[in-house]
Amino acid sequence: MALSDQTLVCRDCNQEFVFTVGEQEFYESHRLTNTPSRCPSCRAARKASGGFGGGSRAPREARQLYTTTCSNCGNEAQVPFQPRGDKPVYCSDCYQTMGTSRSNDRRSRW
Repeated sequence: MALSDQTLVCRDCNQEFVFTVGEQEFYESHRLTNTPSRCPSCRAARKASGGFGGGSRAPREARQLYTTTCSNCGNEAQVPFQPRGDKPVYCSDCYQTMGTSRSNDRRSRW
């Protein structure tokens, strides 16, 4: 099917905008199935305001971090949960190293 420019109406400002053949080809190449519902300027404004929610939500609170000792290397670690003491807790470096070795172990089993 030959593509041609489409004139669409923005859901935010009700202005017409053109969904070009080039944009349609981009959407197809990225397997995007829905046509855009906002004009380029409203899309940019929505993106600048934080995307979903249109900027009407309050900014997200900073996540509380807890200080603990890494079970592997003994260094101080900051984690986003309160350690209970019944499971090991790792600093980010040790956690990454252990995650890499575990994924390698899984691959070698198959």
